[in-house]
Amino acid sequence: MIGPNLSDWSLRSRALTVYLMVIATVAGIFAFANLGRDEDPTFTIKTMLVTAVWPGATLEETQNQITDRLERRLQETTGLDALRSITRPGIATIYVDLEGAFPPERVASVWQEVRNAVGDIRHTLPQGVLGPFFNDDFGDVFGIVYGFTSDGFSERELRDYVDGVRSELLLQVDGIEKIEFIGAQDEQIFIELQPDRVAAMGLDYSQVFAAIAAQNAVRPSGVFNTGQENIILRVSGAFESEADILGVSLNAGGRMIRLGDIASVHRGFVDPPSPLFHINGKRGIGLGISMREGGDILDLGQRIRTAMTGITANLPVGIEPVLVSDQPTVVDRAIGDFTTSLYQAVGIILAVSFLTLGVRPGAVVAIAIPITLAVVFLVMQTVGIDLHRVSLGALIIALALLVDDAMTTTDAMLRRLAVGDTVDKAATFAYSRLAAPMLTGTLITIAGFVPIGFAQSQAGEYTISLFQVVAIALIASWFVAVLFTPILGGLILRPPASAEAPAPGPILRSYGRFLNLAITWRWVTIAVTVGVFALSILGLGLVKRQFFPASDRFELVVDFQLPRSSSIFATEAAVERIEGFLAERDEVDFWSSYIGRNVIRFYLPLAIQPPSDHQSQIVVMTHSVDERIALEDALDAYLVETFPEAVVRVSPLEMGPPIGWPLQWRISGPDIEVLRDEAMKLAGTIAADPRARRVHFDWIEPAREVRAQ
Repeated sequence: MIGPNLSDWSLRSRALTVYLMVIATVAGIFAFANLGRDEDPTFTIKTMLVTAVWPGATLEETQNQITDRLERRLQETTGLDALRSITRPGIATIYVDLEGAFPPERVASVWQEVRNAVGDIRHTLPQGVLGPFFNDDFGDVFGIVYGFTSDGFSERELRDYVDGVRSELLLQVDGIEKIEFIGAQDEQIFIELQPDRVAAMGLDYSQVFAAIAAQNAVRPSGVFNTGQENIILRVSGAFESEADILGVSLNAGGRMIRLGDIASVHRGFVDPPSPLFHINGKRGIGLGISMREGGDILDLGQRIRTAMTGITANLPVGIEPVLVSDQPTVVDRAIGDFTTSLYQAVGIILAVSFLTLGVRPGAVVAIAIPITLAVVFLVMQTVGIDLHRVSLGALIIALALLVDDAMTTTDAMLRRLAVGDTVDKAATFAYSRLAAPMLTGTLITIAGFVPIGFAQSQAGEYTISLFQVVAIALIASWFVAVLFTPILGGLILRPPASAEAPAPGPILRSYGRFLNLAITWRWVTIAVTVGVFALSILGLGLVKRQFFPASDRFELVVDFQLPRSSSIFATEAAVERIEGFLAERDEVDFWSSYIGRNVIRFYLPLAIQPPSDHQSQIVVMTHSVDERIALEDALDAYLVETFPEAVVRVSPLEMGPPIGWPLQWRISGPDIEVLRDEAMKLAGTIAADPRARRVHFDWIEPAREVRAQ
């Protein structure tokens, strides 16, 4: 190989090489212990949600005055791939999707550009519009979710206790990014006017509302200066209780009356309710906990469990916490599976090495494996690659490759030692003859993963660590083979007792006879080779294609959508029927239901939709993958038979970037009636294919309204 002989240098600098080998190994062990651990690699979700609310507006008013104006401005967004909008009476929701190849590091600046652009036209929106509001936190994963139910406590009391748990977790546990409430209802004060009394007093509703607003207004009252100090002046009048509201004075035809004379006041929760949360069929409140970027989910999970033990011990009897999503356990199982695979691979490699090379050469290879892995872990920590399903998979792939160079170097040294060379000369010869071919093979193997490493898409961003880890492992194995293996060989290898090659064993003799036969019948060998190659190409067409496989987690996700005009009460009633079915199934461990919304993103590849009263999702935890598969079929059949009017989908968790429904078509145009007709035609064509099922629309049914004249 052209250039300095690295094996010769390592042998001439034994002390430094041994020092580097020990330091690299120890540092790699510490790096492995400190590597971030997560379930999935992080990737940038290049979607922002822009929402504006105009209470009381019709669908046409919302579309013309809000959605259209915002979309015209957002069409100028840098790197824009598509705009998707959902318009309901009084609510406009716009998805801003960037191109898949758009650089992740520039996404944050584009979101600021969107905020600025919308802010520039904010003054052109109708008076009374709330927002627009922006949500670009789609990448937050709430891998740990606790649910709380109560027995004998009001919703307000339960919320107060859960809020206390949230505060304690944020104070006690380092590494938490944020904690979100799930299913918590906001309180409101309801003032119910009695129309007959209002009319008898000669009042109208506007007078009542104005009097209440004036009494509860917060205004600056000034500062009183005594000459030596400033004393803040406060004017009482802000409402502090229901009694204060009942005491509001009203001028009714020249005489003063109290609001309590014509109205009743009570405290309650929003009606209709905001999205609800069920744990095992009971209404409750959830806490979704996300980890800071680059953290260790195993360490965070342990600290949260320790903190929750003390916090929940102080909760009153009747408030029950349930861990409904436990990502640390999933990650721990994945790392355990990798460790098992690592041990199995190392065991197989050692067995083959010892059987084919002998005890001492096998020992050289056996020591080279952990050294190479240590170097890999050290580089991974340096460049910021965490342990997750893709990097762990890359390590398992690399295990079968990273010993090749060490075995080649060891075998070459043995052959030179057999002819009388010294250890130094044998190692130098191995480098000069084999280093270049080994490096070439390493680079060719790495080149096979280049398409993954340079894919400009979300899938490429998700899988890039596969290319990175394999490249690191193979290059590390080459350096270990040319730098450290000669040192190990000098310490462990011994020249054979005889310079003559040992007699071939039965395996080698059988292989020799087969090779001679193949050479003798060379044209038959070539024909068989071409035939097998042709059959392999034909067989490739029979292999099922799947971009990313289903996850091996035990959860099932139930997507359930009633007609879009359905109320949240109808959705909750339907979900309760499904929960009754789940309660009778032995495969079910526990479940959590999200009513009026999608699940919180407890798993990164989930495709999340904005809240809507007609939809819900249920996360069902089973005991094993086999039970998950069995329950999936039974639950799907039950839903199709019981809810023919609903759109249902039962599926395991998916890996890779969020996709949602496997096949999706978009039809666009200016005329809604034409769009409906074309959508129905396309749906009919798709439904005619026997492979298609659950053909549905994201919107098509008209909403009913009552218009007062």
